Amino acid sequence: MSQNKNKDPRSGNNPDDTNLAEEVLRQAGKSADEVKRTGTIDRADDQVESLFEAKYRTVNSPLHKAVWDNVTPVDLFRASLLDQSEACQTAMKRCLEVIRKHRDAGTLYDAKGKLSEELVHGELAAAGYWGMLIDKEYGGQAASMRSFMNFLTQMAATADPTTAGMASVHGCIGAVDPVRTFGTDDQKKRILTRLAAGETVSAFALTEPNAGSDLTALRTTARLDGDHYVVNGEKLFITNAIYGRIVGLVCLIEGKPAVLVAELPAQDTESFQIVNYGLHALVHTHNNGLKFTNFRVPKENLLAIDHGDGLTIAYHGLNRGRVALCANSAGVMRLLLRSITPRSWGEFRKTYGQSIEKRELVQARMARLAALIVGADALVAWCSSLLDEGYRGELECVVAKVYGSEAQKEAAIEIAMKTHGGRSFLKGHLVGDNIHDYLAPCIYEGEGQMLSMALFKTLAKDHGMRYMLPVGNHMNGMLKAVKKGQFGSAFTNLGAFLFHGARYALWQASKRLAFRNRKVNGMDKRLARHVAFAQKMFRRLPLELSSAMVKHQLKLADRQCRINHMSQRVQDTVVLLVTALHAQQVGDEATIRAADVLCQDLTRKLTGAQPSDAYFKACSKLAELVISGQFRQLDGVPETAILRSYEQK
Repeated sequence: MSQNKNKDPRSGNNPDDTNLAEEVLRQAGKSADEVKRTGTIDRADDQVESLFEAKYRTVNSPLHKAVWDNVTPVDLFRASLLDQSEACQTAMKRCLEVIRKHRDAGTLYDAKGKLSEELVHGELAAAGYWGMLIDKEYGGQAASMRSFMNFLTQMAATADPTTAGMASVHGCIGAVDPVRTFGTDDQKKRILTRLAAGETVSAFALTEPNAGSDLTALRTTARLDGDHYVVNGEKLFITNAIYGRIVGLVCLIEGKPAVLVAELPAQDTESFQIVNYGLHALVHTHNNGLKFTNFRVPKENLLAIDHGDGLTIAYHGLNRGRVALCANSAGVMRLLLRSITPRSWGEFRKTYGQSIEKRELVQARMARLAALIVGADALVAWCSSLLDEGYRGELECVVAKVYGSEAQKEAAIEIAMKTHGGRSFLKGHLVGDNIHDYLAPCIYEGEGQMLSMALFKTLAKDHGMRYMLPVGNHMNGMLKAVKKGQFGSAFTNLGAFLFHGARYALWQASKRLAFRNRKVNGMDKRLARHVAFAQKMFRRLPLELSSAMVKHQLKLADRQCRINHMSQRVQDTVVLLVTALHAQQVGDEATIRAADVLCQDLTRKLTGAQPSDAYFKACSKLAELVISGQFRQLDGVPETAILRSYEQK
């Protein structure tokens, strides 16, 4: 990433720039308040864009280019090879060993069921856990995003999902990323050194009782008083927030969002209180509200950037958090699949004298879950590689988040719960005890359908600015001029309208021309056909999206269901392509079969086709590989205890 100061005509750095979102809402007759609030969010997004070199911005991202360019950039949908330094590998191995040891000894959680503070600041800190994404000069491991995300999946699958989740909050959306990216040298030395050493753990305090997806509703304020900012307000649903921790605190300073790095007191005071509430999800993690009353934060803890504000800082880390969510889901789904495989429930449970693992329906569930795991692995590897390379990854990371959260929900409810039956609701059961944690990712890091709409808006923005907005503006200008009798102006607008209309017609013609698929050499034929189908879809999608923009015009913003549907078609095509390419890189038969099953599922979803008998046979073949231990993604994943079983005699 580079804090590029060169002006981009669509960067949105100038408050007076034309903003597509504002213009569309204004012309659609929306209230001035809605136009202003939407524009504020849109400009914050533009400001994040301006931090990146032009070649790594959204318009040049793999997904954007795949939709709008005439040739699918297949090479950009492949992940880089996993590359870890020996020191980083050693630290990760130590961390896994620490957590597995305490898990097996039953000492992972304290008396309140939270991850033990002694463990957090003791053995885990000494092993280097909290410094994974912090540069070496501040005592960290300097892990790449690709390496870190792979580590999170291992931690969730083979050790403990809660510990994995805490690391992702701390390193991706906590104080680490804001300070590492936007902090001064002094701030990095003072804050990152402590965070890397595990003296404290970090969180990011953004959400408020009245500010969730609409961050323009922030009410927490800070005013400068001598050498300190005085903070007043309340935060809600802040993960990792407890006494003594460091938080990136988003507040309004002189009416504009800003971020202060604040250290929470060791106990409640007159100026600070922890707000406790019952929360079904994240039972092993601290998640609290924070109330500030004239709370003082040193002024040198204000994060400042050349342009942008606190929302710019907040949005930057979200993409990392979204990939981390998918990485954690990939680990959790491994646990769920292990729970229904042989030597656990699949072999123990019998119907009419036969183990259910031999039943076609259960085999289909195993195959589907194995396929979901490979898809999640593919997205995590790809998105983290893009982040390492320098891409912003806005569109791609949204795809990973939505897929990971929905896949985990399906794995827990439709597969694990139904396969385990009534035992799913017993206390101590993998599903029953953690069901809210399995569902929470659908909301955290942005609710899925809200993010899908945001993906569509971002994807359509450049196309709208290039074609739709000029055509619409000149048509409206012509009609207004005629109505006022200003025929000279009407003629000028007519000429501009015809010019821009011709540009759009040429664009449509270029999209309708037949382009041959780019053949990927050396691919397994099962995967090759999915890559070819994805390229075919990417030729159709821009016309689908553009046609909807023409059809609904200014009313499209209110067609949320249509926007979600179109966005999901784009996302499904991306998942299909990335999964096929990932399976080819991994190369083993079980992974290829799992990718084939997922790609067939997505193809039917996109085309409306029905499953064939060959598909069901493919699922059974994949299940056989899972049952026989050839699905290597389950290596190291512990077996789960069977509750309420008959005593063996």
